Amino acid sequence: MGKSKLAEVAGSEALQTLEVAAGAKLEEAMKKIEILEREISSTIAITQTKVYQLECLANFSAILNSTLDTATVREKSMEATCKLLGCETGSLLLADLATNELYWETALGTAGSELKDSFRLPINESSIAGHVALTGRPMLINDVSKNPFHFKKADEKTKFNTRNMICVPIVAKGVVIGVLQAINKVSTDFTSEDVGLLEALSYQVAIAVENAMLYTRLKETFLQTATAMAGAIEAKDRYTGGHTKRVLHYTLAISDYMTLTQKERENLKLAAILHDIGKIGIDDRVLKKQ
Repeated sequence: MGKSKLAEVAGSEALQTLEVAAGAKLEEAMKKIEILEREISSTIAITQTKVYQLECLANFSAILNSTLDTATVREKSMEATCKLLGCETGSLLLADLATNELYWETALGTAGSELKDSFRLPINESSIAGHVALTGRPMLINDVSKNPFHFKKADEKTKFNTRNMICVPIVAKGVVIGVLQAINKVSTDFTSEDVGLLEALSYQVAIAVENAMLYTRLKETFLQTATAMAGAIEAKDRYTGGHTKRVLHYTLAISDYMTLTQKERENLKLAAILHDIGKIGIDDRVLKKQ
């Protein structure tokens, strides 16, 4: 074989080697690209989830800043819990410090409504919520049936199957005023990250619940003051004794048959109590004349 032929063969073999090496490198590069694509997709999905969670917290915060109505605050707390953690239901239990018990203040669904007025839990080791309120520490339970603190009577009463749960304390000024529960994660088990999210939500709920309670007490004090003023007026004029109470009774009875908002009903109640307030500045000789 001539030198030219040998050179041609050698060149061909070298070219094949280069092609094989290039093919291997290309295949390796494609695999790396696929891995990077998966990582980027995963990162985008995680980022989207984080953005969604932050939006939920921000929206909930905006709702809390726009209302002091206790019912609205508590209902929105439950909706935010389910939306944020992707769970079937949630419940808010508040502490009755006088009796050292927890009572169902708000719970989503018909099962929760059955518990609201009739079920109380002692703040002790006999239930998950009681244990969390007692210790002030959150609990993550992905198999509630095996948990020693599971309060089975609640499920028996509501016919609801509690599979997994996160329960976190609601703390205001260092005092546990209730607990917040997220129940039955829809897709997977709850994670430690979910615990952190529910704790973040609980801080906002604590502020909202405390503010709503203070506002309710302020309204009650105001009404008590107005009622006391009405009583003072009636004391001046014994002829109309009990008149204010009767006006209030009939006014609220009539309002039950009218399409009134809660605010309108509150204003009507106050107006009925204070409708004779002008008498307080009238001389007794005029009020009590023959």
